[in-house]
Amino acid sequence: MLQITDLHVAYGAIQALSGVSLEINTGEIVTLIGGNGAGKTTTLRAVSGLLRAKSGAVRFAGEDITGLAPHTIVARGLCHVPEGRMIFANLTVSENLAMGAYLSTDPARDERNREFVFATFPRLKERLTQTAGTLSGGEQQMLAIGRALMGNPRFLMLDEPSLGIAPRLISTIFEKIVEINRTHGITILLVEQNANLALEVSSRAYVLETGRIVMQGESPALRADPRLRATYLGG
Repeated sequence: MLQITDLHVAYGAIQALSGVSLEINTGEIVTLIGGNGAGKTTTLRAVSGLLRAKSGAVRFAGEDITGLAPHTIVARGLCHVPEGRMIFANLTVSENLAMGAYLSTDPARDERNREFVFATFPRLKERLTQTAGTLSGGEQQMLAIGRALMGNPRFLMLDEPSLGIAPRLISTIFEKIVEINRTHGITILLVEQNANLALEVSSRAYVLETGRIVMQGESPALRADPRLRATYLGG
């Protein structure tokens, strides 16, 4: 469903990605793990059109989307939940969700997606009129994912969904990620600093170091790999 081929991205003179290639099949949860500065967020931003690649290609559902504008990519069914959530803090929960459907011209579909969001995250329905900036970190992450779901995605990219969330809510967020994938068939690319948790919920994984893919494979096999355990899984 998503194919990245020999992707190179730079910030001025600093090379951030050096020939990244990966492939994600329809219906999978695939995780991209690596240390700070490895290039994980850069990869997602390049896929979603927020960064322009120097070279390489990104194909989604058989179509070359390299260099397309972000809103054009969203319209094709690929939605990105950025690191730090990036909700509209001064708007209500309801208004944030409405912003997720800004490209839509189908009110009936919007209503179905809204009910999907409420079924997945009932807490959001309880806080519809609350200003988003007053929500807890976990609730804001629910809202960020819910806003993306309002865009009617076929493919969801999640960047550090556990960041800044109370430990008691992290498991809830990840249970919902698995539910979104299994119940609704949405393919997911997950970037997550908590490598143990990411490998637990994903079927396959890629390991990124200094802008290059250095390992890849089935998640259970990578969890057992002594090199990965020593570097990312606490021994």
